[in-house]
Amino acid sequence: MFIAMNRFKVQPGRGADFESAWRERDTYLVEVPGFLSFHLLRGEGDAYISHSTWESEAAFAAWTDSEAFRKAHGRRLPEGVLAGPPQFAGYEVVLSLEAGSGMPAGARNSTAG
Repeated sequence: MFIAMNRFKVQPGRGADFESAWRERDTYLVEVPGFLSFHLLRGEGDAYISHSTWESEAAFAAWTDSEAFRKAHGRRLPEGVLAGPPQFAGYEVVLSLEAGSGMPAGARNSTAG
């Protein structure tokens, strides 16, 4: 599994504009092979992260080279919303735990801190 994240620094007072642009944009992710999930996260202050989960890094790379990607990213954010360019980070999942799934192989259940 592969996680792709973009960190966005939004200008003070422009969070609603940023969120609205994401809600109103056309997305083609559900049509893309290997796509698993997407979340737009709001942190403290004016920090946001787009978080997508993929079956593999190759599936993510295929998305970034696709016509669907170009269509989804063709509409720009309103002028002055961002305080700088997004910062990308990609991660290969090495351990994953979900509710009801029990402990993953090799993980230790410890309450020691």
